[in-house]
Amino acid sequence: MITLRRSSDRGHADHGWLDSYHSFSFADYFDPRHMGVGNLRVVNEDRIAPGTGFGTHGHRDMEIISYVLEGELGHKDSIGNASVIRPGDVQRMSAGSGIQHSEFNHAPDATTHFLQIWILPEERGITPGYEQKHFADADKRGRLRMVASCDGREGSVTMRADAALHAGLFDGAEAQTLALDTARNTYVHVARGSVAVNGQLLQAGDAAHLHGEPLLALTEGRDAEVLVFDLAP
Repeated sequence: MITLRRSSDRGHADHGWLDSYHSFSFADYFDPRHMGVGNLRVVNEDRIAPGTGFGTHGHRDMEIISYVLEGELGHKDSIGNASVIRPGDVQRMSAGSGIQHSEFNHAPDATTHFLQIWILPEERGITPGYEQKHFADADKRGRLRMVASCDGREGSVTMRADAALHAGLFDGAEAQTLALDTARNTYVHVARGSVAVNGQLLQAGDAAHLHGEPLLALTEGRDAEVLVFDLAP
């Protein structure tokens, strides 16, 4: 079964400095039909205005992935990390027993466009952790490149969650198939461009939940950047 989640149906919040679209219930947006898929709880598409950002705030018991599409995102946290996340980078923060962090767009004239992703961990109360890696466009061109997993395989960042994340870039004749475990959940989010998912055309911001499907087929890409999640049943 394939269930589509169209971009226009997402929750939306415009705070002036932050323009955010929520694929699942988040903050003031609540829809009991859209609380997540498997252990995936948040996919927010955020745009942060120049010179603004999220002040220091706390998280607990969540695996948080930041995936920058445009611009830069400055990160600082209470366990001593300070970094800048750029397009191609994947940052994983394990909130565990508790962590404080801030995220800021220091650019004076450029918006930061990124995806904020939350996945439930396998264990609560773990020691907080952090990891960041860069994945070149060439490694994602016309294929799905694993960028996060439960065991760090294929050079991906390591999540403390029963999940994996692939990223791919598709245009023209470029295509990819992926065998799926029909007992698990697969969630495809189109970050930009357009692509056909098992024959159904998705545009930027659209998503598809696959369950009981033996195969994922990505075709007909047009400047597409795609995230594919393998998630707990």
